[in-house]
Amino acid sequence: MNVNSTERLPGLVRLGLCAGPAETGRPARITDGAPVTSLWNEYGDNSGRLFSGIWSSTAGSWQVDYTEEEVCVILEGRIRLTAADGIAEDFGPGDSFVIPSGFRGTWTTLEPVRKLYVIYEPPAA
Repeated sequence: MNVNSTERLPGLVRLGLCAGPAETGRPARITDGAPVTSLWNEYGDNSGRLFSGIWSSTAGSWQVDYTEEEVCVILEGRIRLTAADGIAEDFGPGDSFVIPSGFRGTWTTLEPVRKLYVIYEPPAA
């Protein structure tokens, strides 16, 4: 067995390579600043419901309304999630968390952030 081989396991997707150009844009419903986001969607399953890759953002705040489930791992920077009821929590490098479907509130990028994400979009009810 050669663990240093350049061959890849069939079907395996290595995340974090950010190969190719990013999709860039601005979030909808900005509440503060002029944030710019970049997205490298590195995996999508055949159902079109599961996605994973790297996402980044410059500083700013915007309202969010999650219909999907998202696992986040903060690689760099700091963010704050504030629920609609005003409860807030900050996350930084090494922190991982799940944002459940139905979460409403504000996403604030406090310092330029880079995260690994896994998103599952459930079928329409």
